[in-house]
Amino acid sequence: MANFKGHALPGSFFFIIGLWWSVKYPLKYFHQRGKKTKLNHLQQRLELIEAAVRTLFSVIGILAEQFVPDGPHLHLYHENHWVKLMNWQHSTMYLFFGVSGIVDMLTLLITHIPLGLDRLIMAVAVFIEGFLFYYHVRDRPPLDQHIHSLLLFSLFGGSISVALEVIFRDNIVLELFRTSLLIFQGTWFWQIGFVLFPPFGTPEWDQNDKANIMFITMCYCWHYLVALCIVAINYSLVYCLLTRVKRHGGGEIIGIQKLKSDHTYQTALLSGSDEEKD
Repeated sequence: MANFKGHALPGSFFFIIGLWWSVKYPLKYFHQRGKKTKLNHLQQRLELIEAAVRTLFSVIGILAEQFVPDGPHLHLYHENHWVKLMNWQHSTMYLFFGVSGIVDMLTLLITHIPLGLDRLIMAVAVFIEGFLFYYHVRDRPPLDQHIHSLLLFSLFGGSISVALEVIFRDNIVLELFRTSLLIFQGTWFWQIGFVLFPPFGTPEWDQNDKANIMFITMCYCWHYLVALCIVAINYSLVYCLLTRVKRHGGGEIIGIQKLKSDHTYQTALLSGSDEEKD
């Protein structure tokens, strides 16, 4: 990660998964999971593919950290000294996310595995990432330390949110909150790359300038606002798309519309019974 590409790679992974979640969870919510058998099979298959993709992303991250030209190449200790511990820390982060993906697949494939275990392992993976980053930036310039330490808020917040999903599973609010934090994390990794390793020959940032630290703190808030907007827009798009599909198909979506149709049906029954009495 000690370059721009090293931050863009995990940032892209987190952003892609976050975008997918911003579409997947509204779809599950609006379709009222559990009422359509075919839909449940499709959702399970998508969940399995997603877990496999997340595991693949983690493996790619580990291989990239280990086998870049100046990487450790799986050597942890050599000739009385540690070898590229920064790369090993990043590999450890990817390793836990890979374990999370594997546990997700096992939870879907093996029925006797406790259902909340997948969320628990995901919470542990996010916590480990924050734990590693907390001890990752010591003895660095102030801006470098600050821009990485800001990431800890989203990581530990995300870990707590996912842990709550062990108890409150399929809670749309917690799922969308987790989604916003993942998109946020992805864009912030890109921001770190642009600040610490400016591409395209752009001027380097002054690592000791307090004004830069203030700006980055403000920029951090803007990033999360963008993440929230992405989640809100995708949520709205999914709702509008499903509403249009249901209308063309002669069906109804969920919630108030379903209640209205039930009320109309009950009214028709009552009217019919009254006519029979007359």
